[in-house]
Amino acid sequence: MRPILTFNSLCVLCISLFFFACKQEVSTTSETPQKPNIVIIYMDDLGYGDMSAYEAGLLETPNMDLLANGGVKFTAGYASSATCSPSRYALLTGTYPWRNKDAKILPGTAPLLIGTSEMTIPKMLKNQGYATAVVGKWHMGLGAGSVNWNEKVSPGPNEVGFDYSYIMAATQDRVPTVYLENGLVEGLDPNDPIEVSYDKNFEGEPTGKDNPEMLKMKWHHGHNNSIVNGIPRIGFMKGGEKAKWVDEDMADHFLEKAQAYVKEKKDQPFFLYYALQQPHVPRTPHPRFEGKSGMGPRGDVILEADWCVGQFMETLEKEGLLENTLIIFSSDNGPVLNDGYYDDAEEKVGDHTPSGPLRGGKYSLFEAGTRVPFVSYWKGTVPSGTTNAMVSQIDIFNSLAALVGSDERTADGEDFSEVFLGKVDKGRESLILEATSRTAYRKGDWVLIPPYKGPAANKMVNIELGNDPDFQLYDLSKDMGQQNNLAKENPEKLKELLEEFIAIRGEDFVNTAALELK
Repeated sequence: MRPILTFNSLCVLCISLFFFACKQEVSTTSETPQKPNIVIIYMDDLGYGDMSAYEAGLLETPNMDLLANGGVKFTAGYASSATCSPSRYALLTGTYPWRNKDAKILPGTAPLLIGTSEMTIPKMLKNQGYATAVVGKWHMGLGAGSVNWNEKVSPGPNEVGFDYSYIMAATQDRVPTVYLENGLVEGLDPNDPIEVSYDKNFEGEPTGKDNPEMLKMKWHHGHNNSIVNGIPRIGFMKGGEKAKWVDEDMADHFLEKAQAYVKEKKDQPFFLYYALQQPHVPRTPHPRFEGKSGMGPRGDVILEADWCVGQFMETLEKEGLLENTLIIFSSDNGPVLNDGYYDDAEEKVGDHTPSGPLRGGKYSLFEAGTRVPFVSYWKGTVPSGTTNAMVSQIDIFNSLAALVGSDERTADGEDFSEVFLGKVDKGRESLILEATSRTAYRKGDWVLIPPYKGPAANKMVNIELGNDPDFQLYDLSKDMGQQNNLAKENPEKLKELLEEFIAIRGEDFVNTAALELK
């Protein structure tokens, strides 16, 4: 005989089923991850040994270390290039910079390096519903070749995928020394228009070369044109007095813009490319940080940048965003001490080793040119750990695309989303490395540097460039500092790597340009 359902038992059954259904719905929802906010924090000339988490130098960077020690710290993470503009191009497009003949150190009047039809990280993320912004250093050209700085400058970041852009026009050591917000120079007085030239000075305007008595920072090489805030720059500028930045306030200024952006966009998925200017020259720490490192202005601005990272992280936490934000931290290339100004960087470095155990530095084909600090951090999602998996900044595009469900991919990049999330410990098999149009090849633990003409070192910056009339072959597993050239002892390995390198790079790899410090 079947049991009879009473009214009370029927009610209990219905309530139970209701709560069971709700529980199932909540459980299913919790298993579907919300698209995270994405922040790329990009340093400028920060070396492998400049971040204390890498245990290779003497500076203490507790806020950067918080990211490295709380996320995945890559010991074989690479910028695509040993110089600035190419690395930034590769980061945003996921494309090797040597594929673009214009991807080199750009003057302040260079046209936009990224084609407006090219796919970029911000474009890809916009298609997935993200708000997108860049704050800080750009240095990928602006306009179409002849910029009128007194009108809206276009094309620029806004035309390659960024909804919002707040950038310096070129670099801190180049004119024009102004900020642009969505293509417009901030604070410009129309009665004092800006004029810029990289060919000749404007009549009556003082220069670092001719007016040393006006300088608070002396130039060593290259930086001897227009004087702004007592600092001689690259290039000539006239006008725009009210719009000119104050160098010592730049770090605070960019930080405030980055903080304001995440506060404004906290209720929707956002992507922020936060590109700090430190420790690139001219090194102009705020008075709060002056003398704090004991290593001169270069050390001071690294401590300043570390503080900025800490303040930015604190903002994410206060806004309740930290546990839904993936942060990728890295640098555009390796370190340099004297990069154009007398600022005691060489004299006060002491026992600190900006390149850590690596050979070379900025501009160099040796490891210190491109192997840089590289971290992925997502509180509560990415477990802490260290990996020697080889990854490149050109892989960030494909990895983010996979993470947010986009079908977009680049031919040069690889999908290491699982590596960035700390789930897998296997990276690239091989990678092309670039420095001022010269290229090398890493496969596994081996690095091949082909013969290149030119000086072995640049005496102006005191860095070995990697040029040599003979092939160079190094086993990084036994010789991280690249002191033992094994090319003659391993002809088969040399032949293997050279064939693979040419298959990717092409035989025109020998056509290179000389390094110009401009």
